[in-house]
Amino acid sequence: MSNEEEKLKDFVILSDVVPDIMLEMRYYSTYNFIGNRINGYEEPIAILTKEAASALKKVSDELMNKGYRLKIFDAYRPQMSVNYFMDWTKDINDIRMKKIFYSNLDKASLFDKGYIVKQSSHSRGSTIDVTLFDINTGRDVDMGGTFDYFGELSHSDYKNITKEQYDNRMFLRNTMISHGFKPLEKEWWHFTLENEPFPNTYFTFPVNSKSIKTFKEIKK
Repeated sequence: MSNEEEKLKDFVILSDVVPDIMLEMRYYSTYNFIGNRINGYEEPIAILTKEAASALKKVSDELMNKGYRLKIFDAYRPQMSVNYFMDWTKDINDIRMKKIFYSNLDKASLFDKGYIVKQSSHSRGSTIDVTLFDINTGRDVDMGGTFDYFGELSHSDYKNITKEQYDNRMFLRNTMISHGFKPLEKEWWHFTLENEPFPNTYFTFPVNSKSIKTFKEIKK
């Protein structure tokens, strides 16, 4: 058994631990900055380490009491998917999704500017891309910008949006921080568990339910 296989026991399917979440797994779909389903995403599920899932359960419980649900765009991301991103940047003619996701940038600059990287914190298993869903209105909370938009508009502290949009970002950010997640300044939706269990390991197993042993409960 490989070292990675031994660690699979420490991963869970997120919806088994946090049943109140909503899933919109963008890289399983074609609605993402590339326009294809991404290699490595074999099922529309979210996978996280047990520690990150347990912390996110506390976030979800607090938000549910306040009238919100968490919507997940991405969680664990295999290294093969990151490699697919890197290969895509080399094809400068494929700009199908430019108007939606990188309208003010040349595709060739996405790697140099750090929007696409050779290794992602998502591959360590404790990073989540998330937004808020308002239970009362039945709509996503307005964050003033779309998930995975490459540009200043996505920065957490971007001020050229309405006060309500900025306050919504801060509400999500502060709630996540209060339960042990740290934000990424360039992406209002991106959070990593502060005390992640595998800070130096980038996993390769695909996103599917067969990859891991599902735990129905996590001891608090």
